Amino acid sequence: MQEPQEIPLRHRDLNWLSFNARVLQEAEDKINPLYERIRFLAIFSSNLDEYFRVRVAQLRQMKRVEKSIRKKLALKPSKITREILEEVKLQQQKFGEIYQKQILPELARNNIYLLDAGHFNDLQRKFAANYFQQEVVTHIKPQIIDISRKNELFLENAELYFVVNFINKEKLGIVNIPVGKCGRFVKLQGDGQKNSITFLDEIIRSQINSLFQDQEIEGVYEIKLSRDAELYIDDIYEGALAEKIYDSLGQRSDGQPTRLLYDAEMPDFLHKRLRKLLNLGKIDMMPGGKYHNFNDFFSFPDPTKNPDLHFRELPEIEHKVLANSRNYFETISKKDQAVHFPYMSFSYVENFLEQAVNDKEVIAIKISLYRVADESRLTSLLLKALENKKKVTVFVEAKARFDEENNIVWGRKFEKKGANVIYSYPKIKVHSKIMLVQRMEDDKLINYSYIGTGNFNSETSKIYCDHAIFTSNKQIAKELSRLFKVLEGELIIPREKNLLISPFSTRQEFIKLIYNEIDNAREGKKAKITAKMNSLEDPEMIDLLYKASNAGVEIRLLVRGFTCLIPGIKGLSENIYITSIVDRFLEHGRIYIFENGGDEKMYYGSADWMSRNLSRRIEVLSPILDKEIAQEFKEILDIQLKDNVKARIQDAEEKNEYVQKGENEKSVRSQYEIYNYLKEKHSL
Repeated sequence: MQEPQEIPLRHRDLNWLSFNARVLQEAEDKINPLYERIRFLAIFSSNLDEYFRVRVAQLRQMKRVEKSIRKKLALKPSKITREILEEVKLQQQKFGEIYQKQILPELARNNIYLLDAGHFNDLQRKFAANYFQQEVVTHIKPQIIDISRKNELFLENAELYFVVNFINKEKLGIVNIPVGKCGRFVKLQGDGQKNSITFLDEIIRSQINSLFQDQEIEGVYEIKLSRDAELYIDDIYEGALAEKIYDSLGQRSDGQPTRLLYDAEMPDFLHKRLRKLLNLGKIDMMPGGKYHNFNDFFSFPDPTKNPDLHFRELPEIEHKVLANSRNYFETISKKDQAVHFPYMSFSYVENFLEQAVNDKEVIAIKISLYRVADESRLTSLLLKALENKKKVTVFVEAKARFDEENNIVWGRKFEKKGANVIYSYPKIKVHSKIMLVQRMEDDKLINYSYIGTGNFNSETSKIYCDHAIFTSNKQIAKELSRLFKVLEGELIIPREKNLLISPFSTRQEFIKLIYNEIDNAREGKKAKITAKMNSLEDPEMIDLLYKASNAGVEIRLLVRGFTCLIPGIKGLSENIYITSIVDRFLEHGRIYIFENGGDEKMYYGSADWMSRNLSRRIEVLSPILDKEIAQEFKEILDIQLKDNVKARIQDAEEKNEYVQKGENEKSVRSQYEIYNYLKEKHSL
């Protein structure tokens, strides 16, 4: 691990909040239809939950690290945590304003009413009582906590509960809200022509007295406890330093409480009592609104079925070549083929795999799976390949965050059917999105490669913007084949010349490419770096970009998530301009272009400019060798760089201001422009 460099860097966790603020902007942006704005509130809430489970949990644990190590790493976990909580409180206030003052009134204008129990009419109250008895009560487990006995209270991670305040202050009630069993929203009956919906919470609230008939109730308040996920130290630190941190932390049980979100109307004495029962500190207490778990709004019902309240449908674009290809191997051997999601269907990947499964000449299929979906066409095809006596190698990432259990279950299924299943090694993850199909043609082994920027998941491909290329290029396929041999333990180093493979060559090659631009700028030649990625965090890369900026290299970055680089500072980064696009789909592709003295070099693949992607994960970035596809990628990226509807400027002040359209400029909402571009390009 290198010593931290004295270069200006933003803290990644603070800047991540700036990204989530852009998600919140989408909930406020009236360009988006009403139900899509509700969905962005759900995304914001879901993002924040994971952030507290992973990032804030890590900061809290870092407070226990030896002082000497914290000093060496310039760690200030308490200070950063305080700053985070201050910003989160401001964002949650904004969230509440958007929900209360914009979303609810607009729902009402569309004849949709989200009611609390206090606004039920007589028929609705009767319906709520019947619904509670018939659908809910069997899933409820009310508890009475006797304070005098100093009970400790256990709450499940991310589940909703009511805390019931009794007049008898020696006791309090706890009631679970069984969203998993009953759903979060209930369509009310008895409202005439209106479309009235309520929370399951309100159905239970209206019947709470029936659960505690021996107690007199003063108040009912909703709470939610977040517990930490496993510490992913290796995502940030490496080698001996990571081991020192682990040793310093000592033994700990996963799932420690990290945040109690509670109704801000709760009396002080009650949330202090809860804090004690749950063994939480003051810093772990987060006041919020009446309702929590807004990620449940992903499933908020639309009783009107009004298409104007949703994004208009974008039919998948048919690939002009693959859509009519009966033999992908013949097609790909003639020319590389690129696909772009979600504008095109993931079925092109599945069709390729299906042809491989059923082709008698195919002898082997190798694939890396970072996040394995539940039952899918792709997993079924891999199982069928084994039935068809193909040699199948599946590399399963056993430590994909929150997907470990599902990944291991699928790994065992593949093993049981005879696949060669390889799990990730300690201290290193496999994040690459690669597939290799080996086929005998005229007694020669021919390799067909697939390299992408997104996971092999048909569901996420509908919402993630990703790119992939099918190729039979001999050099690419040979190097990819060697990488699979590394994963299989047959080789130690893949010895690549074309591909960039982390942790073997990616960092070194990017360093060369940036220094080349610096040299060209100093010689008065045109020098430019254009890069699109999800996150920018690696100190060495940032330091080089600062040097390139000072040398006169024009640097144009598109970074969706957080960036630790501070742009626009005179004498440091004045030649660096960064925007971020948050829109209907999640930008997920990575593309890197270097001017290279007029002979451009372009790469795409799975790696961001983060330390973990460059040094501690198996990643694959590929050059785009087909000139037509290279031009296609460049034109897509160019559209995104011109976005003046959904692009935000990432400046030193982190104001998240939208890019302003010039007086004579046309509006460019890049995701829709790319859709139209690809539709025209692939029209038959």
